[in-house]
Amino acid sequence: MQAEPPPALTASAQCLLTERSLQRARQAMRCLPFSREFYTVLEQGALSSGELSSRTDWGELCRSRLNRSRTEDELIWLIQLGVLRREVDGQGLTERVRLTPMGRDLLHAWPGAIPAAALPQRLQHWLRRRRPRL
Repeated sequence: MQAEPPPALTASAQCLLTERSLQRARQAMRCLPFSREFYTVLEQGALSSGELSSRTDWGELCRSRLNRSRTEDELIWLIQLGVLRREVDGQGLTERVRLTPMGRDLLHAWPGAIPAAALPQRLQHWLRRRRPRL
């Protein structure tokens, strides 16, 4: 017996999912320690967590100093949200990331610096990231 495919989403449900995804990604960009310059660098080319953590201009790219491991954790979270993607070379995925079209759209929504999130937004982001099913 063959299982039936899941029903297709309606246009309004897809719109709602898209808006929720954008809202979640927008909130993450405001809560994470990366500045607009960080995303601008990724818009121009791909970088790895090791390259990012060893840059001399790190103070301009991030509000706080991150080690390579924490940088990679933050990049993975942005990949999961759809803001970043892994770069692909001839042998497959690499450790380098670049900005997605969704990330570009979110970035262009802020003409200047990305505003920092307020405490309630930071708490909601923390809960969403650590307890996604709540």
